[in-house]
Amino acid sequence: MVAAKAVVNGAVSIVNAIATGKGAALGISLKVEATVDVKPGSGIIFKNQTLNQRRFINKVVEKAVPKKYLKKSKIQVSLKSEMPTGYGLKSSSAISSAISLACAKIFKPRINDFQVISNSVDASKEAGVSITGALDDACACYFGGFVVTDNYKKKIIKTERAPTNLAAVIFIPKSQKRGNIRKLKTLSKIFDEAWHLAKNSDYWNSMTLNGIATSAILNSDPVTLAKLIENGALGASVSGNGPAIAAVVKKKHVKNVRNAFSNLEGKILVSNINNTKAEVHEV
Repeated sequence: MVAAKAVVNGAVSIVNAIATGKGAALGISLKVEATVDVKPGSGIIFKNQTLNQRRFINKVVEKAVPKKYLKKSKIQVSLKSEMPTGYGLKSSSAISSAISLACAKIFKPRINDFQVISNSVDASKEAGVSITGALDDACACYFGGFVVTDNYKKKIIKTERAPTNLAAVIFIPKSQKRGNIRKLKTLSKIFDEAWHLAKNSDYWNSMTLNGIATSAILNSDPVTLAKLIENGALGASVSGNGPAIAAVVKKKHVKNVRNAFSNLEGKILVSNINNTKAEVHEV
């Protein structure tokens, strides 16, 4: 039996890509571990029995493993995640990238980083997990730091290390309800402006503009974003398609920003910013 374990971190949104196909994200230190075990036989076994993830996991493995090996290998996938799923913290991108990377370690050890990510992105799109493929999210999870992308062109526009004195304060609402994400396109000009700000390294104004626009569509409260900025957040936004809200802050202001969330029903996570690339090793 051969096995590999990959560790990929999460991310928060700077610019949501659904409206224009162009996005930006920032890596955080919350992580996903994917272990892939391979032995002779056939079939894909997902150890963490979550029915709504099975098709997605199968698609990632099918993209990452050459067909000639897929037919004669019994592949078992197990996951550990520090991120809640379905809240906009890029858990799907982290999961698919980690599985893709672990499979690559076993079956394609010379594959380059972008091809690992590309397999993850294609699987996410084909499984219906992401509308654009979420290249921005996958790259921020995989490489860390700031990433600006054109998802439809499958192109990384810019990467940049983030300052190490920052943290992300993330509010996870009790309710997982979110608005109609396809309506984000009605504000495409605003999202395009936010993307250009990110492209020019004006990340905090970009993030907050994105937050105001997403709040207007996804039933979040823009007053909360204003309160976060008032209490020291550099930038604040609905993360992904929500309903989580993320504020990036200098570490000395974490307490104040936490307090700004205190009257809302849900839980608060604090994560360091991540600049470290994904890791993989045989186990």
